[in-house]
Amino acid sequence: MSKPLGYYTTHTPGDGSTLDSLQEQYGAAFEKITKREKLVILTVLASGLGCEMDGDCRAEIFDIARVMSERLTMSDRAGVMEAIINQIRWGQNAELVHHS
Repeated sequence: MSKPLGYYTTHTPGDGSTLDSLQEQYGAAFEKITKREKLVILTVLASGLGCEMDGDCRAEIFDIARVMSERLTMSDRAGVMEAIINQIRWGQNAELVHHS
């Protein structure tokens, strides 16, 4: 069983927020949204967050993502996504070293 939206966010049921409306329409755990639709939401949100952050992305990261997409099972890809989301959320990020 999935946890409700408020477990992961600042949402409080009945607060009249955007999250409250989404929860009312799609369920407390987004159970009325398909896996495919949830992946679309993740794609859009991740892209938006990435655009808001400072800095560039190393070219090799696109290669790593392509290799993962081609070679990992669906379950392992979802697991990598979960790991990355947790690392982003809780600040477990490497700091790039910039050489002059």
